[in-house]
Amino acid sequence: PVLVESLVVFVIVLSVHGVVWDRFSWCALALALQAFYVQFKWDRLLQGGGAVFQFRGAANSGLLPASMVIPLLGIVMKERCRAAGIVYFERFGVVVASTGMLLALFLSVLAVGITKPVPTNTCILTGMAGSVIIYTMKHSLAVSEVIEVLEVLLIFVYLSMILLYLLPRCFTPGEALLVLGGVSFVLNQLIKRSLNVVEGKGDPIDFFLLVAVVGVVLLGLFFTVLFIFMDSGTWISSMFFHMMTAVLGLGVIMPWLYRLIHRNPLLWLLQFLFQTQTRLYLLVYWTLLAASACGVVFYQNAKRSSESKKHQASTITRKYFHFIVVATYVPGLIYDRQLLYVAAVLCLAVFIFLEYIRYFRIKPFGQTLRHLLSLFLDERDSGPLILTHIYLLLGMSLPVWLFPRSCAPKGTLSGAGALVPYSGVLAVGVGDTIASVFGSTMGEIKWPGTKKTFEGTMTAIFAQIIAVALILIFDSSVNLNSSYAWILASVSLVSLLEAYTTQIDNLLLPLYLQIMFMA
Repeated sequence: PVLVESLVVFVIVLSVHGVVWDRFSWCALALALQAFYVQFKWDRLLQGGGAVFQFRGAANSGLLPASMVIPLLGIVMKERCRAAGIVYFERFGVVVASTGMLLALFLSVLAVGITKPVPTNTCILTGMAGSVIIYTMKHSLAVSEVIEVLEVLLIFVYLSMILLYLLPRCFTPGEALLVLGGVSFVLNQLIKRSLNVVEGKGDPIDFFLLVAVVGVVLLGLFFTVLFIFMDSGTWISSMFFHMMTAVLGLGVIMPWLYRLIHRNPLLWLLQFLFQTQTRLYLLVYWTLLAASACGVVFYQNAKRSSESKKHQASTITRKYFHFIVVATYVPGLIYDRQLLYVAAVLCLAVFIFLEYIRYFRIKPFGQTLRHLLSLFLDERDSGPLILTHIYLLLGMSLPVWLFPRSCAPKGTLSGAGALVPYSGVLAVGVGDTIASVFGSTMGEIKWPGTKKTFEGTMTAIFAQIIAVALILIFDSSVNLNSSYAWILASVSLVSLLEAYTTQIDNLLLPLYLQIMFMA
């Protein structure tokens, strides 16, 4: 399975660079080659218990697929913005690609450094890849951009040491690279923009995303340190939790956002949400869907109580939430993408805050949330945190958040790029859901070395093609310009990756599909 997963990733990398070839292509190929070798060192460390931290079990390291996501995103963003003539975001793409390569290289060096005996051939290969990357960065980045890349690397190192120690068995090395690398980049961007804030420059919804992500992460770190010295399950601790949340929210996060957007954040948010009648209709519709999702949770828990305490939700039951999320995102993508952007940020903040309440057993809802959500756990929730629902939200939202609006004339890209915001809907909402449902009910021919079935993968590809046809019918802004072969190849490769990867597919698949569409 690891070899096939690696082969699919190599095909994606070569496909992207077959369209987008520049000096960073050599770096990406060198990075992919050394990550392929180093991931076997990571796998051996995980199996032998020699890794520095406790990583998620029942999965390989995932170093190769995770290592290529951020560099490829930066490269395709750079090319799209260069074609549109937007120099600022072209340089931003270069910084993203360089940062991703350096973070992946750091994880590789870490694996090589703790492997005993030292693997000579892998050391040489990692050194050669590092030399190519550093040489290219030297001739591609300005001094200020080099400093920015090193700042992200420094944040990533410290954040990894703190969170991987506090949250054992929550991530594989590859998932840690994606999640913590993304948080490190967001934190650095927020610091940079706060220090160089210019009135009227920058989109408020972008600042809202940066402040919300950094705010909930800092909130979690603060309470984690605090509850080392206090019992979080008491009423006094719970009152202190809610009080400090209000103090940090109103005393730190709100003023920080006010400095960036130069207006009252709460008034701006209310004005934004209720600006048009369409937004009001969407908010009411989403509220009804959220209520139906809660109804599924309560119904399944009532069913567990009446049948057996060991009853666990089936795969098909868990996929109900995928259908609900698709029903949530598609109208937002068609009618108001900015509202969807902001609503997804709010939903992420709420999800993470509720996970804090569950994890710390904050009264009065902490123990209730533990009981309700335990029904939907699977083998990927082996650590103290339950992250699969947050990964589902991220997988659907990242293509919307990472869509290069400034480099898209008339708000949309040409060709397959027009489907970029729909990457999460297609890869996770349609493809992964259909593959899981059909594979578990009708699948008979299994892919070698996996539990996934050939029938599930084929129906997933077919369902995504039908979904693309429906998007063409209902969304007038999408114009594919005869790029149907590329779309079919992209969907097929990502569906095959879903069949073989042991990483969190809700997070990985939308990003790879977005990369293919943007290329």
